[in-house]
Amino acid sequence: MKKKFAVIGYGGMGSWHVNHALKSDVLELCGIWDIDIKKRDLAKSRGIYAYGSLEELLNDKSVELITIAIPNDVHLEVVLACLNAGKNVICEKPVALSSGDLEKMIECANKNGKIFTVHQNRRWDVDYLAIQGLADSGEIGKPIRIESRIHGSRGIPSDWRGTKAQGGGMILDWGIHLIDQLMLVYKDEVIDTINCTVTNITNKEVDDGFYLTITFKSGAVAFVEVGTYNFIPLPRFYMKAENGTAIIEDWQKKTKVAKCKHWHESEVIPVQTAAGLTKTMAPRDSITMDEYEVDIPKSDVHDFYRNIVKAIDGESTQIVTHDQMRLDMKIMEYAFKSAELNQTVKFEY
Repeated sequence: MKKKFAVIGYGGMGSWHVNHALKSDVLELCGIWDIDIKKRDLAKSRGIYAYGSLEELLNDKSVELITIAIPNDVHLEVVLACLNAGKNVICEKPVALSSGDLEKMIECANKNGKIFTVHQNRRWDVDYLAIQGLADSGEIGKPIRIESRIHGSRGIPSDWRGTKAQGGGMILDWGIHLIDQLMLVYKDEVIDTINCTVTNITNKEVDDGFYLTITFKSGAVAFVEVGTYNFIPLPRFYMKAENGTAIIEDWQKKTKVAKCKHWHESEVIPVQTAAGLTKTMAPRDSITMDEYEVDIPKSDVHDFYRNIVKAIDGESTQIVTHDQMRLDMKIMEYAFKSAELNQTVKFEY
């Protein structure tokens, strides 16, 4: 049976959730609430019920599940209100602006016996799924370093994402996604240190880009880069593993893999470069290396909601867990700390 569902916030992501709910096999949309009357009128013009107030929505006994898609700085108060009203809650990312606020949300969910999670939809991005699948398969061995990048050239959107008070900036906006993805790939690793530097090219109030290096106690490295002033983007993913390398140029392309078969160091023939010979950088051939492409995996982002409905019914555990939310939040906090101190910081969790 479909779950009665409502959305708080009818902006970009709020309307995205509504559109998916209207086509869902597990949700039945009851309506939306937005503090902006223009957004409520827009919903009505599209045949969607708009609650007259947050209180009206919370008092609707039929609604079992609410997704919250509003600016980051008001997540806490609205999440707590929904949980205390007996609703299961999905909150848009980043779920909170601090670990302290997140703990208040988790405590409230546990007290009320309700499902509470964050919408980490980019776990269903096909580029990420390709890298995760390759890492899990062991095809080219254990990952040594994974670089994850998102590059754009339009700066930060001209809305609340550009203001510090409302939780703007790229670490909180895109960083949370890329951090969450890599922590699932490196799920068995223990973080040792964090180093982060931020850029303020188009916005002086919040970071419009950043470089984040996460070093694990094993020596493995996760590198995350987000830029909003890159007119030529670097590859989406680059993975160096024990027995090879993989690259994904962008999220619409297949994974290119190079797998080392033999070293044959003694047989390397020097190659001529612009200013001399080199054996070190001599290219490999088909005798020592296999090169191939991995097809783009299949993905359905609405599996997130299917999981939550099963979790509400006690048939499954929620796919984005409280501990995963805690770890992602801590990493972002340490990233901000590292950037502020301009130094590498020891991670404690």
